[in-house]
Amino acid sequence: MRVLGVETSCDETGLALYAGAEGGLLGHLLHSQVALHAPYGGVVPELASRDHLRRLLPLLDRLLDQCGLGRQDIDGVAYTAGPGLIGALLVGASVGRTLAWALGRPAVAVHHLEGHLLAPMLEPDPPAFPFLALLVSGGHSLLVRVRGVGRYEVLGSTLDDAAGEAFDKVAKLLGLGYPGGPAVAALAAKGDPDRFHFPRPMTDRPGLDFSFSGLKTFVLNTLRAEGGGAADARLRADVARAFQDAVVDTFAIKCRRALRQTGIRTLVVAGGVGANRALRSRLQDLVQEAGGRIHFPRPEFCTDNGAMIAYAGWQRLRAGERAPLAIQARARWPLDTLRPPAAG
Repeated sequence: MRVLGVETSCDETGLALYAGAEGGLLGHLLHSQVALHAPYGGVVPELASRDHLRRLLPLLDRLLDQCGLGRQDIDGVAYTAGPGLIGALLVGASVGRTLAWALGRPAVAVHHLEGHLLAPMLEPDPPAFPFLALLVSGGHSLLVRVRGVGRYEVLGSTLDDAAGEAFDKVAKLLGLGYPGGPAVAALAAKGDPDRFHFPRPMTDRPGLDFSFSGLKTFVLNTLRAEGGGAADARLRADVARAFQDAVVDTFAIKCRRALRQTGIRTLVVAGGVGANRALRSRLQDLVQEAGGRIHFPRPEFCTDNGAMIAYAGWQRLRAGERAPLAIQARARWPLDTLRPPAAG
């Protein structure tokens, strides 16, 4: 079964073709809207929707040409139905569901976060179930026990800002560009790790939840107390380093706690912030010290992409699950409401 994956939950248009364990990933393409939204310092939902509309079908033609296939060679369509920006989601859902109907092929609506959780399955050495997943992105910071496809238990989540959102807000305070995550990480690499020590939120109490909004305020107060601004390059680098160290330490402390509480020895790190090198290095050391295994998707599959949607959709389509003919999308869709693949 060749499954087309369509991802349009935010500001990246992703398409991919996945053909099961034997065929594997046949091809994938991604168009990023970073340049479109950079002048505004963040994603403008209406612009994102319009750009998805312009890009999807030309990208599909390029993907099929890359794979040496035609539209009739698509056996099923999987599209992201949520969570995300509702306008952007509706563009992808409309194109995906309509294409499947026109071709007489089955379609399935995919949860965006399920795609991220299953992205490591596309790697040559995929993790075995059960595993613990740290899913960190612009809109989500979650610790999830993953027992199988559709069997997810959220152990901890953010009470306010997600980690990626905090990175973007701190980038603005430091006078950096958009997207903020890579810019803050690059600046942090030049910073002095000993000049400032920022708090590690919610690590002094039981539980696995996160909170990052206070770190943004701590950055603002530090800049004011030091009397520096965007022109003070040394101060900006040291603050970026202290902020990133606080985020990385917080995730490390919570992941260690979750591994001990669950008894699971395998950790998966997914989502856009999961591409952060400092975070990867710290978690890799932590898991190795505990005698466990850690898995990361390749960097291009940490951010939003069509390949993870194609894989998740393939899992559900092969089990007989089908989306209704009505085009449906959800801006909010709790992960723990999902169920294992079942006939629709």
